[in-house]
Amino acid sequence: MNNPIKISPSILSANFSKLGEEVISLEKAGADYIHIDVMDGHFVPNLTIGPEVIKTLRPLTNKIFDVHLMISPVDNFIKSFANAGADIITFHPEATKDTSKTISLIKKEGKKVGISLKPNSKIDLINNFLGEIDLVLIMSVEPGFGGQKFMPEVLKKTKLLKELISKNNFKVDIEIDGGINFENCSLAKEAGANILVSGSTIFKENKGDLRKNIEILRKN
Repeated sequence: MNNPIKISPSILSANFSKLGEEVISLEKAGADYIHIDVMDGHFVPNLTIGPEVIKTLRPLTNKIFDVHLMISPVDNFIKSFANAGADIITFHPEATKDTSKTISLIKKEGKKVGISLKPNSKIDLINNFLGEIDLVLIMSVEPGFGGQKFMPEVLKKTKLLKELISKNNFKVDIEIDGGINFENCSLAKEAGANILVSGSTIFKENKGDLRKNIEILRKN
């Protein structure tokens, strides 16, 4: 049975001068999750926000905070992001020396666990952990910057992952992030993704009509 499509708007494309208002607007517009990209300028070539910002946003909404940690070494920061209000904590296997240990640290904090695969990262990196995690985040751009163009070559990996999850009856969501727009969102869904992350499309299309843009992504 296919999971219903969920939309996780990326606040990387929001107006940072009024981030709290943007989060409240996303909730009113029908977002399922709030996607928060955390970059350290080390694992990826950019800097974004830390736990303190997430902590200030947490009281403003009951929506699931879908936190993608593009930081290394990741283990040192899990507790801080968990305490700040993350609901799902997603990390990259390349950012840890011990994937099992990182999974355990996230679970110890009572949070859902996601593992992210960059465009060139192989499924083999996570095969042995699919029974232990809640989500796989497929990056359809190179992580580090918003507004990049979707890489259709990751759809093959998404399909293989979906087959693997279905075959073993794992309860794992497939999320896709990077250049998702009204044209390619249907391809992502057909490949097996049930959570779509989108930034620029949600905040900028149709004169910034968040509700309309979320619904188009959900239904296209």
